[in-house]
Amino acid sequence: MCQATRDILWTPAKHSVRDRNPNARLALRVGSGQATYHRFDPREKKHLINYGSKMIVAKQRPETAQGWLSTREIRGKGYFGGEVSVLNLLAHTCCHEFAHLLQHSAGQRHYGSVHNRYFYGFLDELHRNGSATATRRFLAEKAQTLGIDLPTTVFALPAHAIEQRRWQAGDPVSFGNGAHRKIGQIVRVNRKTCTVVVSGRAGALHYRVPLALLKPGPAS
Repeated sequence: MCQATRDILWTPAKHSVRDRNPNARLALRVGSGQATYHRFDPREKKHLINYGSKMIVAKQRPETAQGWLSTREIRGKGYFGGEVSVLNLLAHTCCHEFAHLLQHSAGQRHYGSVHNRYFYGFLDELHRNGSATATRRFLAEKAQTLGIDLPTTVFALPAHAIEQRRWQAGDPVSFGNGAHRKIGQIVRVNRKTCTVVVSGRAGALHYRVPLALLKPGPAS
C-alpha cells in the first residue's frame, strides 16, 4: 500500500503539490495499531500517511469491515461499482488518505471540517480519472508477485447493517429532490432512520429521514 501510494498517486501529483508548497515531501509507514491517517509537519514540510496493520486485518472480513468509513464510501458513492472486497477496500484506503493530502495541500482541511466537500471532490476525482483503478491494479499485481492473497470476492453484508453503518453522527447529508432538497448534518443514527438537523432562516429544524433516502452531501 505504501508503494502503491508513492508510485501511483504521489508521483504524478507531487509537482502540483510542490507548486503550492515548495519542497513538500511524502513519508509512508505501517503502524502497529488500527490508526490510519494523513498528517502534515509544516516545519519539515512532510506529509505522513500511516496505514495501521490492524486496519488491514479488520478489512479482511465482512463483519469487521462494515464499520469502516471506506466501506460506507464504496457503497454510498459507488466507487469500484459499489463492490466491497478486500482488494477494493485497501485500494480505496490508499486513495482516501491521499485525498486528505491533496485537500491539505489545497488549504481546504480545517479543524472540524475534515471530510468536507473539498475532500470528497479530490476523492471523487481519484476514482474518476483512473488513479483508483490503477492503485487497485498495482496492489493486485504486487500481491500476486509476492504470493499474498488479496481476495476480490464481494462481501455479503447484511442489508440493514449496510444502510445503518453507512452513516454516523456528524456526516453531512442531503435528502429530497429539486426545490425540496435539503442539506444538513446527522445528529443521531436510529434503527431505520437518521435524525438530521437542517439550518434555515427559522433556525435549526430536525428531520427523521429513512436511511435509504439519505445521500452524501456538503455540510450545511
